[in-house]
Amino acid sequence: MTFSKILLAATIATAIGSAQAIELKSEADKVGYALGVDMGSTVKEIGGDKINIDAVVSGLKDAAEGKELAMKREEMDKTMQAFAEARMKEMQAQFEKEIAANAEAGKKFLEENGKKEGVKTTDSGLQYKVEKEGKGAKPTKDDSVTVHYEGRLLDGTIFDSSYERKEPVVFKVTNVIPGWVEGLQLMSEGSKYTLYIPSSLAYGETGAPPSIPPNSTLTFDVELVKVGEAKESKEEAKK
Repeated sequence: MTFSKILLAATIATAIGSAQAIELKSEADKVGYALGVDMGSTVKEIGGDKINIDAVVSGLKDAAEGKELAMKREEMDKTMQAFAEARMKEMQAQFEKEIAANAEAGKKFLEENGKKEGVKTTDSGLQYKVEKEGKGAKPTKDDSVTVHYEGRLLDGTIFDSSYERKEPVVFKVTNVIPGWVEGLQLMSEGSKYTLYIPSSLAYGETGAPPSIPPNSTLTFDVELVKVGEAKESKEEAKK
């Protein structure tokens, strides 16, 4: 979340509240409730536990009814500015903590995994295990490939799977993360490999929100269905 988004959301938070449950009979009721849910979600995102909801309700009513406000505009601006800056610092600290924790978890995993039978480690740090060796051609960086795959985080969470979509994907070898570029060129058509990709060969410290956290070591089951010129699938073109 950017500083400007936090500042904007914090400003909105002073003008929203939570009403007691009501029957949504009229269109005005429904619009008001939908607006409240949307803004309430924003309050939760920027730090709902640090915001007094009763004060939010009070501010909402005073502003909506044209009453004299309990704070001067200058004081409100300073309050929101300070709040936004504090939240940015907290979020940055949390992000850095997550980066460090994921880096350590990835390092430990790869060290242990590299000792397992059948697992090989390349000079780049990519690890792979041959589940099935194909007999077809090996792709080069100039080729397009058709693959089936499933990607998982270290905790086993599946973040992407062509198997679930029941359709393989087609893309050029160089249009994917470095770990895939290297791994695909090790495979022959018809092969099935498991790739263990360190974050430096995947999405790095940035990750790929919201599915892939920063500094994530990833595991992919990859089936190289076909090597050859083919039109990139719509799914990969979007990515």
